[in-house]
Amino acid sequence: MSYEKLRETLSAHGQEQLIEFWADLTDSEREELTKEILKLDLAEVNETFRRANETTKVILEKTDDDLKPIPQTHYESVPGLSNEKVQEYENIGLREISEGRVGVLLLAGGQATRLGFGHPKGMYNVGLPSKKTLFQIQAERIVRVQRMAAEKYGKEGKITWYIMTSEHTMAPTAEFFRDHGYFGLNEDNIVFFEQGRLPCFDFEGKILLDEKHKLASAPDGNGGLYRALKTQGILQDIAKRGVLHLHAHSVDNILIKVADPVFIGYCQTKNADCAAKVVLKSSPSEAVGVVCRVNGHYKVVEYSELTDEAANLRNPDGRLTFSAGNICNHYFSSEFLSKICDFETKLKLHVAKKKIPYVDHNGTRQKPSEPNGIKMEKFIFDVFEFAENFICLEVARDVEFSALKNADSAKKDCPSTAREDLLRLHRKYIREAGGEIADDVDVEISPLLSYGGENLEDYVSGEMFMVSPFHLKSASELATNGVNGKH
Repeated sequence: MSYEKLRETLSAHGQEQLIEFWADLTDSEREELTKEILKLDLAEVNETFRRANETTKVILEKTDDDLKPIPQTHYESVPGLSNEKVQEYENIGLREISEGRVGVLLLAGGQATRLGFGHPKGMYNVGLPSKKTLFQIQAERIVRVQRMAAEKYGKEGKITWYIMTSEHTMAPTAEFFRDHGYFGLNEDNIVFFEQGRLPCFDFEGKILLDEKHKLASAPDGNGGLYRALKTQGILQDIAKRGVLHLHAHSVDNILIKVADPVFIGYCQTKNADCAAKVVLKSSPSEAVGVVCRVNGHYKVVEYSELTDEAANLRNPDGRLTFSAGNICNHYFSSEFLSKICDFETKLKLHVAKKKIPYVDHNGTRQKPSEPNGIKMEKFIFDVFEFAENFICLEVARDVEFSALKNADSAKKDCPSTAREDLLRLHRKYIREAGGEIADDVDVEISPLLSYGGENLEDYVSGEMFMVSPFHLKSASELATNGVNGKH
């Protein structure tokens, strides 16, 4: 495209500043910049900026009167269910897995910068006795739950693992899986795809330049999942494989029950098109969004959007009224995903004022000390309001949720807490299976041996665990790596 034509196109949308330094660029840099600009639908980009600012105003105007908790008809709690009901849900989920009707959507675009790691977060090792990474732990949970389904129904159904990366994590993630033999899974059942990016704007709606020939942009958030599913052919793949149920979650929860058959069975039983797992908020001030209804629609209200009065409101039994803490752990029917991806452009946009490096009018790259522009994100939970049958499943925090977000210096949601939460859960499993273990003894149970505490009696009943750290392995691991023992 000629300079004149490019300028005309940009001027029509008020973004001509993007070629302000055209005269300074080499031919290859001009080509690179032109390609980046032509990738944009400028009318849509400007509309995106307008909608993002409108969304912010709507959020600010919300009142407590608009908020209602999830009705009990749409809410169940695993800790409150009978063993028979949990087993019923699990059996239904295992049946769906055995039929090959279950997929997992893993949100794995993060680069673990807060951890000081500099690699895809799924490659992080929190220091367990086994030294397993988040990716390996989750892969082995898939291996195990597939085996449980096959043992229950005599049919070897496969779970398809859809892994959403970012531009920067795609290649290293795929290489990591290749180098580790896909952790015992079939390569054909692992599908990598990439989330999109959105331009960064100044406060007036002008797209910023990161370099004279490069636009400033940022990942479009975990809600970019829906556009990526559509544009990268994942929806077609889901349909082709006959996947009906998708379990979506972020990579950084070390306790995640991947493709959880209880969750799948619950959603199947209730004919849900969309669902969320939640944990009870630990306190009114806990920095976690809550799943609730706003003007009759299911939404996640961020903790910063709740007034102190709403956050502290309690039911007659003393429980917090807005207690359903969001943990980025969701269910979607494939039919719902197909529908939602068709009007993905209607999803809300969330604005974050940031310090964004940019090229100033003199052509000098600046690193501002104060916020100078906005990054926009879409959130995965903003589709809840479009669901026809949305439900919630409350789970026990100590069994299913421990996030890895910060370096150990934060002393919260960090490698030390993730490791300890997993080892504490495994001590609980050992005791429930008849073993004895002190609180200061660390025993890690391989996901290949037990998905959620099952299958342990023969290994631990009547045993006293005195050695720490200890790694309790499956038969297949023993055949490869040798005896159970200290590591």
